Amino acid sequence: MSTPTLGRLETVPALDRPDLLAPSVAAALRGWAYAGEVGVVEIDPAIADTAAMSEAYDLGLDTGANCVVVGGRRDGEERVAACLVRADTRADVNNLVKRTLDVRKASFLSMDRAVEESGMEYGGITPVGLPEGWRLLVDTRVLGIEVAVIGSGVRRSKLLIPGRLAAELPGAEVVDGLAG
Repeated sequence: MSTPTLGRLETVPALDRPDLLAPSVAAALRGWAYAGEVGVVEIDPAIADTAAMSEAYDLGLDTGANCVVVGGRRDGEERVAACLVRADTRADVNNLVKRTLDVRKASFLSMDRAVEESGMEYGGITPVGLPEGWRLLVDTRVLGIEVAVIGSGVRRSKLLIPGRLAAELPGAEVVDGLAG
């Protein structure tokens, strides 16, 4: 099995470079049957944001998938989910995400809280290795990306993963129309 490549990005098997992964991401990959199909590429942390990376490596935004963390409450219970959507779309937080979580109001978790609870760096949050208790909602359009560029848990690298494998991530719930 070979690791995916995309444009000018030169990947190595993700498990060969745990130094380029957040500890929770490395641990999750070690226990995932599909880890051999995941590559990692080292990047300049200054271009970790999707638009900057896409420009620097001449990639279309349709090759990226962003992971945003959303939360809300219902009957005093907090419900948190990571939402994986194509980079050229936005999670439908006010409608579909809110209904899926069954909360009165959904909003993005603060950057500080998302970073602290995930154990990942801002700009590197990924659906791989999420905290227990967080749901993982994956927009169906992510599955159609041949090779998706996603976070690695740190700003200095990115994971490359066949989009279809997003549905195989532990706890993944594929949601049609999650993003608009």
